[in-house]
Amino acid sequence: MILRCIAVDDEPLALEKIADYAGKVPFLSFEAKFGNPLDAMNYINNHAIDLIFLDIQMDQLNGIQFLEALKTKQSIILTTAFDHYALKGYELDVSDYLLKPFSFERFVKSVNKVYNQRNIPFELQQKLTERKEEEKKFIFLKSGIKIEKIDINEITYIEGMKEYLGIHTQQSRTMILMSFHKLEEILPPKRFVRIHKSFSVALSKIQCIKNNHVCINDVQLPIGNTFRNAFYSMIECWKSDGGKF
Repeated sequence: MILRCIAVDDEPLALEKIADYAGKVPFLSFEAKFGNPLDAMNYINNHAIDLIFLDIQMDQLNGIQFLEALKTKQSIILTTAFDHYALKGYELDVSDYLLKPFSFERFVKSVNKVYNQRNIPFELQQKLTERKEEEKKFIFLKSGIKIEKIDINEITYIEGMKEYLGIHTQQSRTMILMSFHKLEEILPPKRFVRIHKSFSVALSKIQCIKNNHVCINDVQLPIGNTFRNAFYSMIECWKSDGGKF
């Protein structure tokens, strides 16, 4: 089995290194490299790709946003100089995490892992992923002097208010002292999307999108410039897969 792969990184030397390493592995076919993640997403939408080497720290669209917008079935190997992204990457079901600078031996170990994973029947992979998503139905968050149990399915959107977050549901709002980054490490990654520096929304609760605003329960939340391209790309991918609001 040949794995068709691409690399996405805004550092030209990093792209050259991955292309060089990939060229030495018999079961890899290196198709393209991209310094612009939006160009990479367009390429993925029009070409059959099995594996993506993805940097995290990029200007236009960081790797985490790229992953959250991606709705196709590629394997992902994260490449970054920052080890604190490892937990978030694994929550997004990446296959492996390469910490820069990485050796050829470490690269081979990583792609061998992907090769072995790709030999698992797709139906089994899908069942394992669905089971993992089903396991997490609620979270416990500290609110003042209490620890609140919050049903994840009830969350409509999350609002940032300085150092606090407001967790909105159909019936209530719970205030917690936590950053967006920390909460995103707890929540199921494919069910929530950041649309603004102050807002994250539950995909299943979106009623409509109009005038660069997301409508949820008669509340209109703005889509920020920083998050706009990733959000609309993700929505297009979702619609092409038959998603509905």
